[in-house]
Amino acid sequence: AGVLTVAVGFASQTSASNFISGLFLMFERPFVVGDIIRIEDKTGEVLSIDLLSVKIRTFDNLLVRIPNELLFKKEVTNLSHFPIRRVDLKVSVAYKEDLVRVRELLMEVAEANPLCLEDPAPLFIFQGFADSALNIQFSVWATRENWLAMRNTLIVGVKRAFDEAGIEIPFPHRTLYTGSVTTPMPVRVVPTDDGVS
Repeated sequence: AGVLTVAVGFASQTSASNFISGLFLMFERPFVVGDIIRIEDKTGEVLSIDLLSVKIRTFDNLLVRIPNELLFKKEVTNLSHFPIRRVDLKVSVAYKEDLVRVRELLMEVAEANPLCLEDPAPLFIFQGFADSALNIQFSVWATRENWLAMRNTLIVGVKRAFDEAGIEIPFPHRTLYTGSVTTPMPVRVVPTDDGVS
């Protein structure tokens, strides 16, 4: 009886906390049924907002029950609150490339994509010199409904435009240095039995 009393007491305390948190969530309304929210590593569509918990459906069709107390204490991101969203595409090009030309190509890709919004205008942001590349952020806006489709078509468009213009998307490079007074390390091409080097 004592153990049962303690268990009931803890359960009641948790339920009361979730109930109070649920009231605050209903009053504040940071999201509504149908919104897409992200909390920690869970992202999905809100199916119901109850007094003790919120139920969401993830993109792989799983039902997740999130206690209201957790939603009240943690940071919740509403991905569908506003009518437009921005895609931040990370692009890297080789050091030999002309950034002015790269910017022109990216803007042309956005202009040719019917899902990209003209207002707000696309952004070209140079982010810095990396070990093997020049890093760029290319940000384009789309309506909430077209965000994923625009992101995918934008990536395809950028890759095609870079290929056609001969813009190199680099991979990591390493330079081996053996000292100023040493001779260069020899490299030999040795043919194999089938005649292929």
